[in-house]
Amino acid sequence: MLSDMTDWVIDVIDALGYLGVALLVALENVFPPIPSEIVLPFAGVVVRRGGATLPGMIVAATVGSVAGALLLYGIAAWIGPERLHNFIVKYGKWFRITNSDIERAERWFDRRAVVAVLIGRCVPLIRSLVSIPAGFRRMPLVPFLIYTVIGSLVWNTGLITAGYVLGEEDRWKTIEDVMGYAQYLVVLAILAAIAWFVWTRFISPSGREQAQRLLEADAATRAETGTQAAGGSPATPERTDLSG
Repeated sequence: MLSDMTDWVIDVIDALGYLGVALLVALENVFPPIPSEIVLPFAGVVVRRGGATLPGMIVAATVGSVAGALLLYGIAAWIGPERLHNFIVKYGKWFRITNSDIERAERWFDRRAVVAVLIGRCVPLIRSLVSIPAGFRRMPLVPFLIYTVIGSLVWNTGLITAGYVLGEEDRWKTIEDVMGYAQYLVVLAILAAIAWFVWTRFISPSGREQAQRLLEADAATRAETGTQAAGGSPATPERTDLSG
């Protein structure tokens, strides 16, 4: 499967050059199974062959990164915090998630939006997903674009240059192996966070009791404010200035 994906990526870049790199990177931002660890190093190989320039490939990849990031940002912004809170009101009890949990996550992101977007663009898997909370919180578009461009430039420049340096004879594919280990670490961290959440909210007796108290308190708060009875949207915390 991965070999077929690699062959397809190579064919697209060979056929379309800069445009192929831009399209693949944009698609990779929306559909992470298309690995930039293949797309970008092979773009460097094409440069080494003389089929493109290094700055041109970096620009093409960055344009693709920004396009993909904007698409995810736009979808998340369209959904918006109101719909997210309404979803939690209806179904959050099944996941042991309360509005308070969402509000804490929103406040955390509001305080660290710049770092999250800038650093997140250089972390496997997270680099695609970071556009979603930015869109939910409707982070101002200009700083979102600025930090997306900077972070994407760092990531794209590093991998394309590595592919150029390693060159032909499949040596460039070793980059995929190295980045694969980093991706495994990210996946393990995510799984550990999920396991901790499941333990504290579903398995641990004290955790279950605390989760139940949180759900009851959340329901009581909604009842007091009248949002549930009126069928309106739950109050959402005021978004702070995320421009950094």
